[in-house]
Amino acid sequence: MRFVTVRDLRGRSGQVWKDLARERDLVLTSNGRPVAILSAVSEDSLEESLAAARQARAEAAVARLQARSVERGKDAITAREVDREIAAVRRGRRR
Repeated sequence: MRFVTVRDLRGRSGQVWKDLARERDLVLTSNGRPVAILSAVSEDSLEESLAAARQARAEAAVARLQARSVERGKDAITAREVDREIAAVRRGRRR
């Protein structure tokens, strides 16, 4: 995958768009760190591409939550313990 800086995008946007058409995906970086993914789409594939990106983002979030629960030892709690935890949070919100 090819990386493009924010500076390149500002200064050479025409070339970046040509590269995107050829590469299909580019990683946009700022100060050497990735900040965005540029992905080529067409009018026909726009909604499908957005849905796929949102799905991937949701799956990554779930994976992070699962990993965090394992780190904290919360991956083996019972359904009853989950219900108690939810109830406690709800009580705290009402106050």
